[in-house]
Amino acid sequence: MKICITGANSSVGQNLLTHLIRHSDCELVAGVRSERAFASLPQSEQIKPTIISYQDEQSLKDAMAGADCVIHLAGILIESKHSNYASANVAATAAVANAAAQQGVKHLIFISVVGASPQARNAYFRSKGSGEELVKQSGVPATVLRTPILLGPGTAGASSLIAAAQGPQTKVLGGGTYTMRPLDTDDLSAALVKLSLEPAEGNRTLELVGPEPVRYCDLIKRTAAVLGNEVEVGTVPVWLAKLGSAVTSTLKGGGITPTVIDVITSDEVVEENADTAIGIQLTPLDETIQRITGDK
Repeated sequence: MKICITGANSSVGQNLLTHLIRHSDCELVAGVRSERAFASLPQSEQIKPTIISYQDEQSLKDAMAGADCVIHLAGILIESKHSNYASANVAATAAVANAAAQQGVKHLIFISVVGASPQARNAYFRSKGSGEELVKQSGVPATVLRTPILLGPGTAGASSLIAAAQGPQTKVLGGGTYTMRPLDTDDLSAALVKLSLEPAEGNRTLELVGPEPVRYCDLIKRTAAVLGNEVEVGTVPVWLAKLGSAVTSTLKGGGITPTVIDVITSDEVVEENADTAIGIQLTPLDETIQRITGDK
């Protein structure tokens, strides 16, 4: 079984590779943007680090040569001067889907986000929804896996959560009253292993979230308790944060924008969790908190 992974040097990619190398029959192509990223990948004879460019279709085709499955992890939430939603979430996905089709890949897995829709008013959700459509229209049997905030060592979500939980006081957008369904990165990797090793037919969209809905303010307090701390959670008015971010992102040419704030403060709601359909057991939220705080 040959599996090609884009964005392999991300925290999610590294975690996934660690899970996949437990299967000795897996040959893994780890697609990254530069040779500097090679050092961040797990060390294994099963892993072949490969430089890919989403502007160079031949590099993608070379990486996917003989691949049974392609897992497209790469994408962005925060735009910069050098990367935007159109290029990183739409054009890059189109390039991956086209290359997969030309190489006769048997299964294309696309990591999307809860709330994605090509009709969404929010530009980020819309870009991920457009990516989903490109994958489904590629002619390659495809699985779209929508995910919520991811918690695991090295993830942006875990870093922000721990920073908020460490002091006596913290202020978060809207007081953190929005509902999240945090997913442990080990659970995401377990799901991707199962999906990648099984034959695929047609297209399907799955939503995989954590086992417990929780308000962000309560998640901060629970994390603080594990750290032996007690934190008071205050409010940054969303309208004020949007106003400030609109100015600073325009001046800097990227960064936190009103679009990103809307994503962060959206309730993560799904109609049916895919854990049972995929065949995995979800990690209890308290265990995930212990893992990211180093308490376990």
